[in-house]
Amino acid sequence: MGGGPVRRPTNTKVMSNRRRSVISGLGVLSPLGIRRGPVWEAIQAGTPGVKAISTFDTSSLPVKVAGVVTDFDPKMYMEKKDRKQLRMMARPIQLAVAGAWLALEDCQVDKTTLDKTRFGVLYGSCMIPSELPELAEPGKLCVIPGERVVDTKKWGVEGIPAIQPLWMLKYLPNMLACQVSILHDAQGPNNTITENDVAGIMAFGESLRILERDRADFFLVGGAESKVNPLSLSRQCLFETLSQKNDDPEGAHRPFDQARDGTVLSEGSAVVVLEEYEHAKKRGAGILAEVGGFSAGFDRARDGKGLARVIRQAMERAQVSPGEIDHISSHGQGAPVTDAWEAAAYQEVFAGHTIPVHALKGQTGNMGCASGILELATAALALSTGIRPATINCPNPDCGIVVTSRHATRMEKPCVVKVSLSQLGQVCVVVLKAIH
Repeated sequence: MGGGPVRRPTNTKVMSNRRRSVISGLGVLSPLGIRRGPVWEAIQAGTPGVKAISTFDTSSLPVKVAGVVTDFDPKMYMEKKDRKQLRMMARPIQLAVAGAWLALEDCQVDKTTLDKTRFGVLYGSCMIPSELPELAEPGKLCVIPGERVVDTKKWGVEGIPAIQPLWMLKYLPNMLACQVSILHDAQGPNNTITENDVAGIMAFGESLRILERDRADFFLVGGAESKVNPLSLSRQCLFETLSQKNDDPEGAHRPFDQARDGTVLSEGSAVVVLEEYEHAKKRGAGILAEVGGFSAGFDRARDGKGLARVIRQAMERAQVSPGEIDHISSHGQGAPVTDAWEAAAYQEVFAGHTIPVHALKGQTGNMGCASGILELATAALALSTGIRPATINCPNPDCGIVVTSRHATRMEKPCVVKVSLSQLGQVCVVVLKAIH
């Protein structure tokens, strides 16, 4: 569908004592595809990315659907001299490294011109499960013959020495940001946020604050996660509210819909380039959107009151009113309780305004800490193209909200609110503005 850049708000002022921050690039690997172009086309078309799991046997599990990144060869996203590092990277780290490569490619930056001491890397990350083959052989050494019990003494004497000495480095959550920094010689601020699904946007907020304090000019901010493996899926089936619509994979994740029954696990990586405006302008960057404001907090009761407060704080910082918001980029967990308290906040903040809600997870599934960054990037692409993205799998919206159309439409207003949250109540909000 055709569109055009949305005009920047005319009644907002840029604070003179605050550095302007913009999004100038995107790297993505998702169930919808790899790279900006194919993924954005799929989002506009409403293409579903959730499929029946075919990478391992799910016959003993209640959940048999997920979103998977296909045609992924991590060697394609590294210099040849660096590829030996792959043996020290679990799949989420490989996805993170690939996302960073694609983001730098997308923003067309000449890395030799960057001040490396002001080139930062912040990632959202979660617990990375061990790959079962690495523990299988050591485990066999310690099983008591004829029983399904591990002899802990044998584990200490024979099992642990059989594990590769650097085994743990593949699974440390902070290795996403570390490996990216090493590979690109980014010597500026470096950190990792481990706060479940909200981690990616929390990392974005910390990067924004560092940039505004003039401690950096250029950031790679991302999230990467993969739970589509036997160990993670088994664990999540016990502790997470997962959709069991196995007979309808493409329609399984139904954010805000009356028939929703849980989230769908997915995998992927999303990385945005967050850059100081003058820095981006000087190098001729293609700017997607300006960051108007960020806020974070805790919704203790999970009734929407805390989230509503944080939304208002972010909008106040961005100096925008409800009437300037084109749509909300939601968290859209797809779980009955979580969607309801998220929607309650929208009803409170935007009472009297009909602001559609976009829920990208209906297409991608839940990519964990990568989803928030991809959803933020989608909002930036919407602002730069003037196209409001589609929402699928929500024919009967619940919770008193309106979702974006099943098909992409033209945007009408110059701002988007991005919401991210965790099931325990951590919430954060970003307001993006059209740059044109």
